[in-house]
Amino acid sequence: MDNYYAYQMMSPNHTDGMMQPKPVVVMEPYVYAATTSLVGKYVVIETSRGSISGMVKDAKPDHVAIQQRDSTFFVRLCEIVWIMPDTIK
Repeated sequence: MDNYYAYQMMSPNHTDGMMQPKPVVVMEPYVYAATTSLVGKYVVIETSRGSISGMVKDAKPDHVAIQQRDSTFFVRLCEIVWIMPDTIK
């Protein structure tokens, strides 16, 4: 099962009586607070797929936007292992 969505059963549909899955978003409140405090700063972020460095352009409850040269990367917060401010830049 994907870490980002958990599925929860809800009441039967009134038209066909079948149970329908209901998506539930899992929020990482401490990671979100950390990323919002770093907007406009350079960071190194370690994810489950590798690391990325750049400037934090925006932070949302489910992802962070990292500007690296001419590219923007959108990293899901649930994939972040650690964040380190980059003091070199």
